[in-house]
Amino acid sequence: MATSIAIAVVATALCGCSVDTLIWGAEGAAVIDTTERLIDAAEAGDGGSLVCEDADPDLRDPADWSGLSAEEPEQFVADYWPDQAPLDPAWSINLSLPASRVASGVEFPGDVFYRESEEGLCLVAVAWSTVE
Repeated sequence: MATSIAIAVVATALCGCSVDTLIWGAEGAAVIDTTERLIDAAEAGDGGSLVCEDADPDLRDPADWSGLSAEEPEQFVADYWPDQAPLDPAWSINLSLPASRVASGVEFPGDVFYRESEEGLCLVAVAWSTVE
């Protein structure tokens, strides 16, 4: 394990890229970065700043975004997300809820969906999850 970490650190330093870029590629790293910016903006009540012009995702309350973190970006798969398919997203990424907020019945934004635009990625949908 220590060897793997050392190799990742050296590779990151040599290529001048982030660990996310090394693991997920440039596009995946951009999804993670956009998601971290979305979380911060939504928690501050300004999540709409990252929404696509023709989209109306359910952002709910800023407190719902508290402590969330971006996890694993994936190219959008319509068969897995049929409700979001009509919105033509290019990417999806799951979010993790901090342990301090895990309680039965808590709803949180579990996945977010992005479309590629001329300005970069923009949000088209949020899939809400419930802790059971």
